[in-house]
Amino acid sequence: MAEIAYTIYSSDYISVIYHPETKIVHHTFHKAMPGSELRAALNAGTNFLRRYSVTKWLSDERQNPGLAPEDVQYQITDWAPRTARAGWKYWAIVVPHSFEGKADIMSVVQASYDLGIRSMVFSTVQEALDWLISL
Repeated sequence: MAEIAYTIYSSDYISVIYHPETKIVHHTFHKAMPGSELRAALNAGTNFLRRYSVTKWLSDERQNPGLAPEDVQYQITDWAPRTARAGWKYWAIVVPHSFEGKADIMSVVQASYDLGIRSMVFSTVQEALDWLISL
């Protein structure tokens, strides 16, 4: 039987779903977006994580073309610390295709490491899911 995923947030830019069988919050970039969209999606995921005691997050960043510096800074100084306090422990990242996206996400990975988040990078969603499931 196929798993049913629940939608936490959805727009043309980004979606956030929850995999109940594996207890994973999973966001997927669809295209470049304004910072307000990114923040709304990440905040929805964080609120869900806190409410349901989820510890695993999968970021499908393949379509992340790079973010505005203030959006990267927001993730480092606000979102990541707040999400870690909410119970986040494990983060699987499917790396962006763009160089700019890769540079941005690595800055956030370093900040999350400093918060005690165990992170791994992958080239496919399935590899990322497999790793999170194994924990």
